[in-house]
Order: sequence, then structure tokens, then C-alpha cells
Amino acid sequence: MCPKMSSELDTVFAALADPTRRSILTMLLEDDMAVTDVAEPFEMSLAAISKHLTILTRAGLIAQEKRGRVKWCKLQPDAMRAASVWMQGFGQFEPVNLDAFERFLASELDDVPSATRNSEV
Repeated sequence: MCPKMSSELDTVFAALADPTRRSILTMLLEDDMAVTDVAEPFEMSLAAISKHLTILTRAGLIAQEKRGRVKWCKLQPDAMRAASVWMQGFGQFEPVNLDAFERFLASELDDVPSATRNSEV
């Protein structure tokens, strides 16, 4: 992987690492939104939301533009494509059935005496 591609992936994954930014991206799946509308459901200042939006913009995940006096945000799905392609490279591994894994863990824990289990916590 070339250094430029690696750097772009790092930026996208860093932007996606924050739950607030992931929520913003989910909101923008529906439609373009004014910055004030993006900020409305969050219990943080408009300045804090603006910082999140700047990070998403730098990662190429959203675009911001002025329409009259209002700044709008628009999802840019192409930026996520490189990350998606990179992750699909790991698709050769068998998907994990989490329900079966949970049952396996529960059965294994049932075999461990409770005194041993409590001392490990």
C-alpha cells in the first residue's frame, strides 16, 4: 500500500473512531443538513460540533458549503470506499457467529468453578 493511501486510510479511520462523528454520518445518510440541524440532537456546543465537522471534512467523508447564510453538510460516500475495499481484503476469513461464540463461552465458564471465576475478575 502506498504511503499516500495509508495516510488517507489513517485519516478516515481516525475520523470514524469517534461515536459523535459516526452519528453525524448516519444523520447525513438521510439528506444534506444545515450545521445547526446537525448540532441539534447533541448535548455539546456548536463550536464542538464544528470541530467534529472539520475532522469529517478533512477526512473527505463530508463536504460543507454555504448556501446563502447557512452552512450545509453533505455526505461524501466515495471517501469511505477506500476503507471499505481495504476491509474487504480480510473477507477471506470465516465470519464469526457471535451467538455460537457466546454459547461456547457460556459453556466453558460453566465448567470453571465459581470461586476461580470470581478471583479472576
